[in-house]
This record gives sequence, C-alpha cells and structure tokens, in this order.
Amino acid sequence: MTDGDESIEPKPRGWPDPGRAAPARTHATLLLSMVLVIATAGLVYELVMAAVASYVLGDSVTQFSTVIGVYLSAMGLGAWLSRFAERRLSLLFVDIELGTALIGGLCAPGLLLAFSYTNAFRLILYATVVAVGVLVGLELPLLMRILRRELEFKELIARALTFDYAGALVGSLAFSLFLVPRLGLVHTSLACGLLNAAVGLLSTWVLVPESEEERRGMAGARLRAVFVLVLLGLALLQGKHLTSLAEAQSFGGRVLHAESSPYQRIVLSERGNGFALHLNGNLQFTSRDEHRYHEALVHPAMAAAASRRRVLVGGGGDGLAVREILRWPDVERVVLVDLDRAVTDLARTRPELVAQNQGSLSDPKVQVINADAMIWVAESRESFDVIVLDFPDPSNYSVGKLYSTELYQRVRARLAPGGALGVQSTSPLLARQSFWCVVGTLRAVGLSVLPYRVYVPSFADWGFVLAGLDPVERPTRLPPGPLAYLDAHTLAQLFELPSDVGELPVEPNRLNNQALVSYYLREWSRWE
Repeated sequence: MTDGDESIEPKPRGWPDPGRAAPARTHATLLLSMVLVIATAGLVYELVMAAVASYVLGDSVTQFSTVIGVYLSAMGLGAWLSRFAERRLSLLFVDIELGTALIGGLCAPGLLLAFSYTNAFRLILYATVVAVGVLVGLELPLLMRILRRELEFKELIARALTFDYAGALVGSLAFSLFLVPRLGLVHTSLACGLLNAAVGLLSTWVLVPESEEERRGMAGARLRAVFVLVLLGLALLQGKHLTSLAEAQSFGGRVLHAESSPYQRIVLSERGNGFALHLNGNLQFTSRDEHRYHEALVHPAMAAAASRRRVLVGGGGDGLAVREILRWPDVERVVLVDLDRAVTDLARTRPELVAQNQGSLSDPKVQVINADAMIWVAESRESFDVIVLDFPDPSNYSVGKLYSTELYQRVRARLAPGGALGVQSTSPLLARQSFWCVVGTLRAVGLSVLPYRVYVPSFADWGFVLAGLDPVERPTRLPPGPLAYLDAHTLAQLFELPSDVGELPVEPNRLNNQALVSYYLREWSRWE
C-alpha cells in the first residue's frame, strides 16, 4: 500500500461501528446505568440475607462472614457459567433479572417464614444465598457481552466495572443509612426486587434482539416482567403482614408492636396474660416475672452503696431498672444511657410499657441520654454513687465490648467513694463460663465482687454481680414499702450459690480477645 492509501483493517464481528458512535454511546450509557442499579440491588440482597441470619441465629460476625463468603463464591460460579451462553443473550439477561428479582426480593420474608415454620432454616438460607449469588454473578458478564457490540473492549471493561463498584458503594450506604432504618429488612428486599424487575422490563425495550426468534421472545419476557412486578408490588403492600406472621409464630403470640431501628428489630408481643419485649429476636423480659430480674439487679447495689443520690444506668432502655431505683427516696438524679432512642421512646409512650415501668422515664429526676455507653462513660467526668449495667447478653462483639475490661475500667473511674455497681451477668446455670467470665473481668480491673443469682421463670437461673471499690458485703437493706419478690429472706438467699454453678477458671473479657462472646455462643448453642 502507498503512503496515500488509507489503511483499512477488518473489524472483528460485533466491533462498534464508528458511523453510529454517538447513538451507540447513548445506548451504552443507558445500559451501564442498569449495571449501577443491579449492582446496588445485588449488594443489598447480600446484606439482607446476612442480617436475617444474624437476627435469627445470633453471632453477627460468623453469619455475615459465612453468608458473604458463600455469596461471593456463588457469584464467581455464575460468572463462570455465563461462558456457556451462546445465543439469545438479551432474552437470557431479562430472564436472569426476573429470577433475581423474585428470589432476591422475597429472600427476607421467605427466610423469616422459614425460620418460624420449618426446621431447615440453615439449608434454606444457604440455598437462597447460592441461588441469588449465581444469578447476580451471571448479570454483569452477559451485559458486558451485549455492550461489546457498542464499546471498545478497554472502555467497556473500565466503564462496566466502574458502574459495578459504584453500585456496591450505593448499596452499602443505602442499606445502613436509609433502607433498614426506614423500611426494615422485609420491605428492603422487596423494594430491591422491584428494582431488578423494573430493569428486566426496561431491558425488553432497550436491548436489541440478535434474531427474529429473540425479538418474538421479548414479548413473552415483557409479560413475565409485568407479572413479577405485580407480584412483588403486592408482596410489598403486604410486607408488614408477612413480617407479623413470621414474628407471631416465633414469639408465640400476637405482635402488639414491631419496628426496626438503626440498631435492632424491636418487637412487643403477647405472652400469656401479659406481654414480652424482644430485641433482634432475643427475649428481654416478660411482664409476668420481670420484677424478679429487676429487683435482683437493682436493690443489692442500692443497698450496698454508702449513698444513693446519683445513679447511672447503662442500657435498661425499657425503664424497668429505673422504676426500681426510684423506690429509694434519697435518689436525687438518675442518668440512663441507652443507645437506641426507639427503645426509650417506646418505653415512654407505649401504654403497656408505661404501665409496667410506672412512667419511670418521664420522672423529673431521670435524664435519658441516647448514646453509646462505652463512649459516654469515657467522656463523662461525673461521679455516681450507684451504677447499674443492664446490657443485652453478649451474643456478638458489638455487645461484648460492654462487658470488657476497657469498659469496666471506665465505669470504675466513675464510681464515687463508697459506691456500688450492679451488673447483669447471664445465667450461671446455662452459661456458667460466661457468668464467671463477667465476674473475673470485674476482678481484673481491681473491683471487689460478690456474685449472686435469682430464679426467673422466663429465663431459669439468672446471674448478677455486685461490685465496689471497697470489699462488698451481703446487703440487708431494702427500699421502703413491699416489693413484688424481694424481702429480707429472699434477699439473703440470692447470695447462696449451689455447687453446680460454682466458679470456673476463665479468661477475662478484653476487647482484643472477646473471650466472653466465645464462651456465651458455645454455651448457649447447647440449649438451642
């Protein structure tokens, strides 16, 4: 060829035509926007399934790590399977979107119902994780092969992966900051299912069929997409009913109130002739016997303290511990620090709870602070005569830190001279190592300790620790007026520990080992 000749190289089949570059780029941008949407939905499905597993099985670290690991592996399997798709790629992509919409959209209500009505929750969970992961793994490779008709390879890879990673960022932020706090897990998965179904329906018009056969198939795919949209829309409208159906079966009674806060699922349900409070599926109390727990938690520490003017409560957002504290007439100020505003608001406004806690959180002596107790105690410079720690059981690392040497050192610094500390400490009978781990952790920060226990029918034997800067003795005082359970005789009995709950050698619970969480999960798994 001479210098004056134009070099003409044959283009591979499916290579973009320079003559239609502008419209092709517009079309490609629309398809890449779909990548953003499906990546967002795919990430949300992954987090929803991990959150449901954590909600019903506990141990959030294990549940999130295993669900995410299996999900990513399934995505890899889906990407590998895409190599076997040779024809009708556009139609296949639409059907994969609809399958993802159905299985992913229904994953949260389906898993909650599976937990309530079957004994095969783990099998159903991981089958769902694999199914959604494979379908999501198929999406991007197929769409990239479709886009290869319009974009050069290097630009295709760069733009497709950019939109995919951006979608993951959008999904992760939306899940924690908006979707779960505002919608809850069930409505979140259904809303993402609707997004996938909408992408599937849009694809029936946007994707260009490669053959007449595929073009005819798009009409049927359009009808399927409309059907899936209608089905998921109806499920979204009934999402609250689906959740209540699952929770009523799990909690053994009609659900009186349910909501999802940024931190947990809060359910108030009927229980016999009373009601019960559940946080993330874990029973917190029942109205018929909570007095045993809260009287035992509060009054030994109040009696052991040299003064009771200033009292700090960590956790206890239901107001029941505060109710017991206010029975002592010399109390002048109570500060309650609980992370979840939704719980403390419920305790102030829900008639059943207000009647149970006797309006304690509205008492002028009480200040409610919604903050992380560990951070608040570290930043506070106020001293307290009595400190009561009523945190949830240490079933995960985020709660386990509230039983650590690091927290107890900060609490110790807030105790006034002659002050006393009362700590809920799990069951010495059902979780013996866990109980003594709490005792040992308090000892490790230089506190004098006196362990004790009470029988609560809803929980069996339950343990507590009375601690102080000075050696603590068995208390003998009680507040004026009769209590529902404690009297001079039962108060003395609290400190009699039978031999089958005697002390065991254990590691103190520190932030860098979280030994208590390991003890707790291992021991409670024996009773499931």
